[in-house]
This record gives sequence, C-alpha cells and structure tokens, in this order.
Amino acid sequence: MNTQDIVSAVTALFMVGMIWLRTRVQYSRQARGVLRLQPAGRIYFAIVVVVLLLGWLVAPAIGRLVWPDTDVTPMLPRGIWFLATYYLSIPASRVLKSRGVEVFKVAS
Repeated sequence: MNTQDIVSAVTALFMVGMIWLRTRVQYSRQARGVLRLQPAGRIYFAIVVVVLLLGWLVAPAIGRLVWPDTDVTPMLPRGIWFLATYYLSIPASRVLKSRGVEVFKVAS
C-alpha cells in the first residue's frame, strides 16, 4: 500500500465515523437514554461500507474516464466518492426516519 492508499483508507473510515455520528445525533435529539443500533441500522451501515468499498475500486477508473488527458491520482476520485457517499447518507437517513425505520433506538 502506498501513502495515497493509506490516506484514502483513513478517509473512508473517517466517513463511516461521520455518518455514524450524524445519524446518532439525529436520533438522540428525540429521546434521552442509551441508543442501540437496530437491525435496520446494521443493514444501513453495511450498505454504507459496501458503497465506500465500491468507490475504492471503481472511483479511480471513473476519474480516468472523466479526466482522460490528465494524470489523476486515485486519491482524488476516491475522495470525491467518499464525500458524495456522506452527503447522500443524510437524505437517506432522513427518508428512513420519515418512514418509521429506526436506525438507532433508545434501549429499554
């Protein structure tokens, strides 16, 4: 693994943490107590991880297609993919919440 791959991997882990934190804060505003990840939340975060892994593999090829005449490093399209995943997770979690699907729930 070269330095750019390490930076990209750390960025992907950071994005998972940010999505986790943002989703958790969204649910903690409603209720007090210990929040537990629900089965729907496990699926939600599994999908997030799969999308980030897909971006790890596919984003460099997409970057070469978008910028064919330049020597774009894989880190740039991966970073763009990771940020897009974060920003798309915001409306996705809101849609789940509006439909009554709980990612986190107060432990009883």
